[in-house]
Amino acid sequence: MKFQTHWSRRDFLASVAGAGAAIILNPSSAWATDEPDPRVAKIVAGTIGIDSHNHIDVPFVTAEVPGPNVDLAAELKKSGLSAICMTFSVDRPELRNPGDGYERFKNGLASMDNILVQNGLKRSLNMADLRTAHKKHQPTVIQSVEGGHFLEGHAERLEEAYNRGLRHLGLLHDNDAIVPLGDVYTNPVRWGGLTAFGAEVIRECNRLGILIDLAHANLETVDAALKLAAHPVIISHTGLDTRLGQNPDFAKMMKPRLISKERAKIVADTGGVIGVWTHLADSPLEYARNIRALTDVIGVDHVCIGTDTKLTPSYRPPGAQNGPGGGGQRGERIGERTNLAWKDQQFGFYYSVVDAMLKTGFTADEIGKIGGGNFCRVFEAATAGRG
Repeated sequence: MKFQTHWSRRDFLASVAGAGAAIILNPSSAWATDEPDPRVAKIVAGTIGIDSHNHIDVPFVTAEVPGPNVDLAAELKKSGLSAICMTFSVDRPELRNPGDGYERFKNGLASMDNILVQNGLKRSLNMADLRTAHKKHQPTVIQSVEGGHFLEGHAERLEEAYNRGLRHLGLLHDNDAIVPLGDVYTNPVRWGGLTAFGAEVIRECNRLGILIDLAHANLETVDAALKLAAHPVIISHTGLDTRLGQNPDFAKMMKPRLISKERAKIVADTGGVIGVWTHLADSPLEYARNIRALTDVIGVDHVCIGTDTKLTPSYRPPGAQNGPGGGGQRGERIGERTNLAWKDQQFGFYYSVVDAMLKTGFTADEIGKIGGGNFCRVFEAATAGRG
């Protein structure tokens, strides 16, 4: 397989139909009628399960807002998760004109507002909100944006975003912002790590109470950010660079996005948390083993779940050839959707993961920490004492 100069994970998944990763699925066919193991159901019910990086596709073009109806509440219920960090990124397609990133951000956030109203869901702004929602058995979301491209050199826009519910910011994504914040780990080094504007954004996040996510940041950017951050940070979606899965082409593309044992220890030593994604794992059991591998390196208090999948269908503009369903949506590929992360998956995502973690030797307490407790700790540290 020939590789493009700049592959994204989504580009790769869209290209490997012949390898089996792009088998189109009927979402309803993945659900078995059997109930999960009672031990699994007890842990799912008793823990705050959180996916620290979950994409919800939304339109960016004003004429397409708010986009199609999506059943986020039902997908959350199926998953067993208490909450997701509901994220979107605005740099694909690549931004070229000043103002475009900000416009996409406003349209994307308006679309997410509409999705939450449709589904009777609310954003959790702090740990009190998360605990209340869990106690009432109400799924909830934490608003996230992947990449500071919408800022365009205007750090004051963070306060606007905060007032709209943003509590989790990924500093970087695939493409450099018009006013860059730091070096992206899959791009040539251009800025020498964290830029002056990136440092300003981190300080403003500290002031407002926004959790800083250093996914996509290169080593120098991470090191500089850790020195500035007033609270522990998260790297929401990655995996150990020794866990490469069974597909050599996919492993080659994903390797730069993975973290070394040495770097993971540095993040953990500052109190940070690292999310393990579902990529490079062909089954829930393999995913649990990837979690175990990282836990063995940095300890059970510094690992979380960060799938980099989507609970809801992918969005395509009206009139596009999208496959079954139309209306801006299309068929799904194995690994793209959270509740269809693996072939022949019988239960929702968190049920499947808890079951696999039990089989891998994790205790209920350890699952509670990795499943959401560790994320909650850094989220509370970042947002405590604020709105």
